Amino acid sequence: MASSGKQKTTMAKLNRERKLRERRLDKQAKKDARKQAPTRQQGQSGDALTSDDATTIGRSLGDTTALTRPDPVDPALVDV
Repeated sequence: MASSGKQKTTMAKLNRERKLRERRLDKQAKKDARKQAPTRQQGQSGDALTSDDATTIGRSLGDTTALTRPDPVDPALVDV
């Protein structure tokens, strides 16, 4: 009789099954990300410009002084 510890499946089959499990996990992760994407974007407006967008637009127009902000000043360093 054969030993019960003998491997009954080939490595190729084990590898195919492992890849299938990984693909299913990736697919589920993508599905969950798509479900959560609308809830994250509800609070954000896609039409608003960020400061980076405004700086990029200003540079492309040749005017960087009107769109740049001064560096923030630490209130602890300001003389009152």
